[in-house]
Amino acid sequence: MKTLCSFLTKFASIISWSLSCFDRVIFKGHLPISRPFQMENFIDYVLKMRRCDFFKKTGHLWSQRLVDHAIGFASKYGRPFERPKGKGKGKGKPDKDAWAKELLRSQPTKEGLIGIMCVMESCGTFKLAYGNGRPSIVSAQVPQRVLYYYFLDRDLGLMHVRLQTWAPFTCQVYVNGHDYVAQQMKRRALAFEKTDNAFTQLADPVQAQRIANRFAKLAWPKILERYARQVNPLLRKELKEVKGHYWVVDQGEYATDLLFVSKQALAGLYLRLLEFAFLTFSPKKILGYLGRAYHERFDGEVQTIYKSAREPGACIKHSVNKNWLKMYDKLALLLRVETVINQPGDFKVFRECRHRDGSVSLGWYAMCKGVGNLPHYQSHGLASNERYLQALATVDDPTPGYNDLALLTEPQRQKGRSYAGFNPVRAQEAKLLAAVQAGDHIARGMSNRDIRDELYPEPTKKPKEQRRRSAAVGRLLKRLHVRGMLAKIPHTRRWRVTDKGRRIIGDVLRTYRRYSAQAA
Repeated sequence: MKTLCSFLTKFASIISWSLSCFDRVIFKGHLPISRPFQMENFIDYVLKMRRCDFFKKTGHLWSQRLVDHAIGFASKYGRPFERPKGKGKGKGKPDKDAWAKELLRSQPTKEGLIGIMCVMESCGTFKLAYGNGRPSIVSAQVPQRVLYYYFLDRDLGLMHVRLQTWAPFTCQVYVNGHDYVAQQMKRRALAFEKTDNAFTQLADPVQAQRIANRFAKLAWPKILERYARQVNPLLRKELKEVKGHYWVVDQGEYATDLLFVSKQALAGLYLRLLEFAFLTFSPKKILGYLGRAYHERFDGEVQTIYKSAREPGACIKHSVNKNWLKMYDKLALLLRVETVINQPGDFKVFRECRHRDGSVSLGWYAMCKGVGNLPHYQSHGLASNERYLQALATVDDPTPGYNDLALLTEPQRQKGRSYAGFNPVRAQEAKLLAAVQAGDHIARGMSNRDIRDELYPEPTKKPKEQRRRSAAVGRLLKRLHVRGMLAKIPHTRRWRVTDKGRRIIGDVLRTYRRYSAQAA
């Protein structure tokens, strides 16, 4: 899996290497007692006790047993167990990751437990409610003790396991793809330098990319279940009948890092990238970068947030519902484009789907959160990053080059026929160029009707008027085609924007929007 796009080709002289890999990944393990009716069945038919007895006595005993196990686990390996004051969330919360990193620095270890922290946090659990004849169990957010086990894994690097001490005993595992790559390169004696969660030097970027590509295909259910059983002794006896966890990807971040030859090289380009993204990336484009086609019935939220109050530079974040695309500079040397997937159902994958009537079919269906979908997270994250970089490849000189502008504005001849030029300062012509450049056309191309709907927002049912509009749009697309800005997709009636077209149209739109906004 290799990132190749016109952005890398264009700026090859100032980019040393690129690396695409997972950054933060959060897995969650759910036991089959995670819903109220499942918990009721477990208490009634497995434990065979009264529901109120479980909540008044047994649940508290199990919670204390988990804490006692954590204290003994830390003592066994000679590592600290801490109970900081204050709650684990909100104002004044302890910085658990910083605590673990400081422990690793002051009390180094090559492998195994680093330390355990017990904090109070509000988590999804259960409580008793009035029921018909006997108490019922309902979902609730209740403060409880939560255990954070920090490990240095031989393969995965620094990671932690978070365990709720009250039913349903949800287990969360945090890993980082950059730490995994670092650990594997150490074992292969490959030289590198890593600061925080980014590489600043790689002796062999090609080999590092091969290692990063293996992350999604690790035996994750086996790895995660092994850690869950280390931290939760209830799985050996009291919860033996529930048959283990169902593991899902709660959050997946996939980053593409581009290392520049110097801080000056990145600084000179980065401000123009931010300006271009802020001025020209419309909601439709952002949907396209995340692999979604815009539809009139889309009822989600698309936002662009620009943050300048960060060191060393600024960050721009585009969000579609709970999924994000971010661009920021890292350590003033790296340009990072990152796709964060929290809501995988917005992405489609070709898979088997079992329907309610019991039938099974193959097709393009929403991506699921199951841990087996991690390779799909990888492919969708990489594709989103590439589409974003592809759109940024138009950035170069802040004003359109004379030759490019002349190609767009002057008449062109082909096969003895003359095709008129475009006037980029006219609002209608700019509207056409924006429709052609729209982000939802990147993945699947555009049709005559797609452009028609943008140029003629008021629909008509008159066949003569429909034919007139279709012919008018066809002539406009042909004028772009003879200039090499559009190309026909073989065996279809759809068009795609060429690299040259994306560059010229992007420059023209950026300049038009900047100065039209100033004029207003």
